Amino acid sequence: MTRDPNKELQEASLIGRILSMETFLMLMGIASLFYGIVNGATMNIFWGIIIIPGVFMLHKIRKRDWTKHWQEMEAEHKELQEHEIRRREAAAAGLREGTDAK
Repeated sequence: MTRDPNKELQEASLIGRILSMETFLMLMGIASLFYGIVNGATMNIFWGIIIIPGVFMLHKIRKRDWTKHWQEMEAEHKELQEHEIRRREAAAAGLREGTDAK
């Protein structure tokens, strides 16, 4: 598999933009909270309190290995489907045995 340097550059650029957006959001949250406290503006305090934890949640969500997460979810889904198929087959076999006894 060959590596495409253009793609790596685009990904690095995208990551840089997202990180700067997180920084911008954090600064806006702090500024809103500070402004609200200084001027007694309740809505600014509210938005500051909402934005700041939101930035931390955004960072945690971005940091998660989503490929691994979706692979785990797919494996779990496949296991549940197989279990359901085995359960239905067992139920069908039980019904057949019940009708064969008559």
